[in-house]
Amino acid sequence: MTDFSEEFKFGVPPELPPKKELDKSVDHAPKRPNVLNEKQKKLAIANSLRYFPEEWHEELAIEFSKELNDLGHIYMHRFRPDYDMYARPISQYPSNDIKAACIMLMIQNNLDPEVAQYPHELVTYGGNGSVFQNWIQYRITMHYLSEMNENQTLVMYSGHPLGLFPSNKNSPRVVITNGLTIPNYSSQNDYEVMNALGVSQYGQMTAGSYMYIGPQGIVHGTTLTILNAARKYLNFDTKEGLGGLLYVTSGLGGMSGAQAKAAVISGAVSVIADSNSHAGIKRYEQGWLSELFHDLDKLVIRLRECLKNKEAVSLGYVGNIIDVWERLNYENIIPDLGSDQTSLHNPWLGGYTPHGMTYDEMKEMISDDPEEFKVKVKESLIKHVNVINELSGKGMHFWDYGNAFLLEAGRAGADIFSDNTESGFKYPSYVEDIMGPICFDYGFGPFRWVCSSGTDNDLAVTDDIASQVLRSLAEKAPSEIKGQYYDNIRWIETANQNDLVVGSKARILYADERGRVKIAQEFNKAISEGRISSPIVLGRDHHDVSGTDSPYRETANIRDGSMFTADMSVQNFIGDSFRGATWVSLHNGGGVGWGEVINGGFGMVIDGSSESDTNIKSMLSWDVNNGIARRAWAQNSEAIFAIKRAMENDPDLKVTVPSKVSKSLLERIS
Repeated sequence: MTDFSEEFKFGVPPELPPKKELDKSVDHAPKRPNVLNEKQKKLAIANSLRYFPEEWHEELAIEFSKELNDLGHIYMHRFRPDYDMYARPISQYPSNDIKAACIMLMIQNNLDPEVAQYPHELVTYGGNGSVFQNWIQYRITMHYLSEMNENQTLVMYSGHPLGLFPSNKNSPRVVITNGLTIPNYSSQNDYEVMNALGVSQYGQMTAGSYMYIGPQGIVHGTTLTILNAARKYLNFDTKEGLGGLLYVTSGLGGMSGAQAKAAVISGAVSVIADSNSHAGIKRYEQGWLSELFHDLDKLVIRLRECLKNKEAVSLGYVGNIIDVWERLNYENIIPDLGSDQTSLHNPWLGGYTPHGMTYDEMKEMISDDPEEFKVKVKESLIKHVNVINELSGKGMHFWDYGNAFLLEAGRAGADIFSDNTESGFKYPSYVEDIMGPICFDYGFGPFRWVCSSGTDNDLAVTDDIASQVLRSLAEKAPSEIKGQYYDNIRWIETANQNDLVVGSKARILYADERGRVKIAQEFNKAISEGRISSPIVLGRDHHDVSGTDSPYRETANIRDGSMFTADMSVQNFIGDSFRGATWVSLHNGGGVGWGEVINGGFGMVIDGSSESDTNIKSMLSWDVNNGIARRAWAQNSEAIFAIKRAMENDPDLKVTVPSKVSKSLLERIS
C-alpha cells in the first residue's frame, strides 16, 4: 500500500502532525474579516477542537486562535496532507465501492493546485467557493469514502462530514448541503459570522459538490456566449469565426481565465485584465493566455497589430480593467463586445480590486480597514460603469456575465439603471439576453463527464461517441435547435486540439435532454463492451436549465414573478436523489453570491450496467425537463416548444402547459 492510500486509514491522524508554514509557491486567499466578538472567537475555537482528542487541545487552541486572528478563518493548515493533490486514476483509490472512489477522485481534482484558485484554503474558484472549511474535514471525508459500502450514505453539512448512515444500494452515496440558512439569516454578514464559526460555507455549487472540471467548463459556456452575442448584436456570420472582432473583459483568477481561451477558439482578438499578477502568470503558463502584458502602452501597440491582422489571440493585462477601458476610449479603439467576469458576488473579500489600488494593497485594506474598502469598491464601480457607458455609446455591446456586476454596481449608486428594459438595468445578463432564450429554454446546458481511468484514450473515445450522437440528432432536429447542435459538434470535434484539459480527463458540451441521455447511454454501452476501460462520472454546471434559481443569472429570463422562488432547484435536488444520482447537493449561493441563489447539483457514476442505463434515462430526463416545464409555465415560447416536444417523445411525461395571455388584453383592462 502506498503512502498516499495509507493516509486514508485514518480521518484524524493517530499522531499530531508537525505544524506547517504557509507555502509561498501557491496563491493564497485574502484574509477574511475579523467579524467575531470575543465570545464567538472562543466558540469558533471550541468548534474546531471537537474534531480532536483532548490531549491535543492545548496546543491546537493556541494555533487555531492565531489562524483565526491572522487569516479570519481556521483552515487547520497543519493537517494539510503531504502528498500531491490531483485526480488519480480510479484504480489508485482504496475503497469498497467504485462510486465512492469516483467521488474521491472528484474531490482531489477540485483541490489540485492547477485547478483550484486558492488550493491551501480549500477554495476552488470564485474567491470563496469552498470544497471544505478546513483540512480535517477533507481527511475525515476521504476516510469515510475509503471504507463506505453500497448500503451507506455519507452526509455532508457545509463541508462537515456528519457521518456514514445506513441506507441502501439505490440511495445516493453522498448527500451534500452548503450554506442552507434560515431565510431571515442569510445576509452577507450572517454568512461571514457563520463561516468564521466553522458552521457554514459557500460551496459555489460545483466546488462544494465536487463537480468542477477546471477552466474547461467555463470556456465552453463563454465560447457559446461570445458566438451568440456576435450573431445577436452584430449580425456576425460566425461560420468562419470572429476574425477582426474585439472582445474585452476582466477576471483571470476567480473565473479561471476561461474567456481568454474562449475568445481564441471563437477567432476573436481579446483583452482580459486582472489585478492579480499570480493569476495572470498562472493562466499564461497554462496556455490560456496567448500573451501577457504589465505595460499598458505595449498592450495597445500589440492590440492594434492584432486587430489589423485579424489574429485569434488573447492579450492578458496585469492591472485594473478600468485603466484598460479608459485607455481604449482615449485611443478610440471601441470594442465590439464587452463583459465583466470579476468575482463581484464576493465584492468585499477580494473578488474586485478598486481602481487605483494594487492587488496587494487591496488585500491589506480588506484586513486593516474593511469598511473603507467597501467605500473604495463602490467608488470604483461608479467609475467602472461610467466608462462602460461611454464606450457603449460609441458602439460597444456590453453584457454582465452573471457574477453580480450589475447588481453590485446598482447597489453602489452607479448609472446602471434604465426604465426601458424589463430587468431595470441598462445592460442584460448573459442569460437574460443570450443563453436563456437560445439555450436554457430549449433544454441545452452544460453536460459534463470525467473519465475515471485518467487516460487520454478513454477521453478520445468519449469525444468520438459524443460527436456521432450529436450529428445523428442534428440531422433530425427541428430548425429551432439545429444551430445549437452544430455549435456543439464543432466544439467537441476540436476539443482535443484546443488542449482544454486541466486536471481530470474531463469534457463538457451543451446538450438537450435527448442529447444528454443518448450520449450517456452510448458511454455506458462502450464501458460494457470494454471500449472505455473504467466508469465515467456524469454531471453538469449550475449554468443550466433546471438546477439553479438565480434571478440575476440562470433564471433572469423568467418573467412571471417567480424569479425569487427556489422551488425548481430544490425539486431538482430531491428528484435527482431518487432517480439514480450517485451524489446530490443543494447550495445557498453560487456564482452571484450568498443569499442570491439556490443551486441543486448532482454526480452520476455509470459503469456499463443495466442499472446505469435505467438511471441515465430516469434522472437525466428529469434533470432537464423539470426546468423546461417551469420555464414553459412562465410563458417562454422556446420552452413551450421544448416541453411539447419532450412530451411527444415520452408518453409518461404530462406537463401543465400555459395558455398564452394577450398583452393587448392586459393593456385594455389596466
